[in-house]
Amino acid sequence: QAQVMESGGGLVQPGGSLRLSCATSGIPFSRAVMGWYRQPPGERRELVASIDPGEIINYGDSVKGRFAISRDNAKNVMFLQMDSLEPEDTDVYVCNAFYRVGGGGPINVWGQGTTVTVSS
Repeated sequence: QAQVMESGGGLVQPGGSLRLSCATSGIPFSRAVMGWYRQPPGERRELVASIDPGEIINYGDSVKGRFAISRDNAKNVMFLQMDSLEPEDTDVYVCNAFYRVGGGGPINVWGQGTTVTVSS
């Protein structure tokens, strides 16, 4: 069964750092586009960062220069290094895996999320 599981969230002061992890199982990790998303209250889910199998990376405008996404294909894990955190970064961060199997349609796997709270 395909699964992704986030960890690493917590409470941090403004200006601080956190490192999120997304562990996966049952998916072809090296062929998956992996991403982090968040959904601020009353707003649409937004892309935080994504990394494709060729390590082409995209960041949401609000996190550019502060966050860094990476992946370890040997361990089937994705990371999000979050620096210079701001109160506006407070949210539930959700891991996503997107891939295809054989000639089938696209598959999206979502985690339950890990909560990041930035507050003094």
